[in-house]
Amino acid sequence: MSKTEILVQRVKQMIDSHGYAHSDRLPCEREMCQALGVARNQLRRALAELEGQGLIWRHVGRGTFLGARPVLNLEDVTYLRDRVKPAQVVSVRLTIEPALARLAAIYGKKADHAEIQHCADRCRNAPDWRGYEAWDNKLHHAIARASQNQLHLYYFETLNVVRRSVVWGQPRKTIKPADGYSSFHEHDVIVQAILNHDADLAAQSMIDHLRSVYSRILPSMNLGIPEEYA
Repeated sequence: MSKTEILVQRVKQMIDSHGYAHSDRLPCEREMCQALGVARNQLRRALAELEGQGLIWRHVGRGTFLGARPVLNLEDVTYLRDRVKPAQVVSVRLTIEPALARLAAIYGKKADHAEIQHCADRCRNAPDWRGYEAWDNKLHHAIARASQNQLHLYYFETLNVVRRSVVWGQPRKTIKPADGYSSFHEHDVIVQAILNHDADLAAQSMIDHLRSVYSRILPSMNLGIPEEYA
């Protein structure tokens, strides 16, 4: 491996160890250089490689963000955040993500499968809610990436940025998810369906998972599951 490839792996490890979620802003270049003990030009070559892989995106004057570049700019995201209702976000997720799970089952490669399984395992072993939510985000992103369709991925990323900008107001009464947390089993079913190339089951399992998640969140906000998915 070249020095740049080694540094790319170190940056990935740093991102994983700090629990950054998709759309999160990463530390500035100066801080990353200090943490990794490398020169800025070395770091920039590694970041350029990661950006080329669609794992990060950079905005001059704003910083470096985790995930592929959203279709919308940050001003558009703020505009949508102030006008989109949480139930509308759920409706779009229920439209897009089952289709992505179906495509992941059809077109996902061995490396995609390994990443999807890894993210699901890390969700189950997360030490706290923040860690769980970060790995849950990565799991859904890995499924979207396994669709092998860059346009689908961009739409997913844009939805994800808007979703994360909405205040959901879900209180946490425990430090981390309980061992029997329902999403663990739901993730397992989705992952196994994708690994088995069962497109119909992957899509239906994603619908079931999202319905389960939002049945817990939306009642506290006096909202309902969109009627077409109830």
